[in-house]
Amino acid sequence: MKLTFSPASPFARKVRIAAIELGLIDRIAFVPTTVAPGTPNDEYAKITPVKKLPVLILDNGDVVLDSYVIVEYLDELAGGGMLVPASGPLRWKIKSDHSLLQGMLDSMLLCRYEAMVRPKELHWKAWADDHWNRAWSGMARFEHEVDAMLARPLDIAQIGLVCVLGYADFRFADCGWRKAYPKLDAFHRKMLERPSVQISLPPAA
Repeated sequence: MKLTFSPASPFARKVRIAAIELGLIDRIAFVPTTVAPGTPNDEYAKITPVKKLPVLILDNGDVVLDSYVIVEYLDELAGGGMLVPASGPLRWKIKSDHSLLQGMLDSMLLCRYEAMVRPKELHWKAWADDHWNRAWSGMARFEHEVDAMLARPLDIAQIGLVCVLGYADFRFADCGWRKAYPKLDAFHRKMLERPSVQISLPPAA
């Protein structure tokens, strides 16, 4: 299998952590891929018209899109029910939590593009503030739920949360999330004890 990725992508990081935890990392070849707003990448658009990272290309040429779907595919490949519960109320709780975390990452990425890619004279502060508040409010929600998360075996929601916090460190180092959310700080430090989380840290910004 091949995975398109960038070491800076929190979505690709999620898949890397999952692949390591599931014991599948040695079955995946990583293909460095660059995507950026306003920058054509016609070859990659042939693989996925939305040009998002990551994409998993199977040995038969089939393409699995979206970081969550890739993790669910890998989870099934590893036997199922390891990172995504197969059934029951916890399945829907974890999937819903992950959807929130995915939306938080989307908003953070848009804030990054607004600040670094869009021409300064076209910046829309209210729009960027709204997206940042979505991510920040999401952190506030998980501050109250993280103890229960840590009481469970590792799952896709925990992986998603560590990727959100790692991306905050990577791209918004001065945002102050650790001071605002001490339980999330403790969660992040605990997760950093896992080799999969350490290995997948993004490069220095």
